[in-house]
Amino acid sequence: QVQLVESGGGLVQAGGSLRLSCAASGRTFSSYAMGWFRQAPGKEREFVAAISWSGISTYYADSVKGRFTISRDNAKNTVYLQMNSLKPEDTAVYYCAGDIRGILAVTGTPKNWGQGTQVTVSS
Repeated sequence: QVQLVESGGGLVQAGGSLRLSCAASGRTFSSYAMGWFRQAPGKEREFVAAISWSGISTYYADSVKGRFTISRDNAKNTVYLQMNSLKPEDTAVYYCAGDIRGILAVTGTPKNWGQGTQVTVSS
């Protein structure tokens, strides 16, 4: 199975930007639909964005549409989440996820998870 490691989190001021990266192991990365989730303290984990294996299809949560962009580079076995116009309510641990079943599976119950990276947005 694919192993996922997130990086790129940190502390930024409201209105700033961050780019998260998720590095995947294995030769089959290009066959996996990928996604990002986040979990704030005391809150349920929520879906953020997903991308198909080809990069042609993307889904976004309403809360991040127009601000976040998911992309992937299969040659580098990496998926990215570009986060612009960050708000304090974006503060959470962000998790990378993947599922060979496709993008719909990623938006629901993905099978593979990374360890998470902390994003904190100050006012």
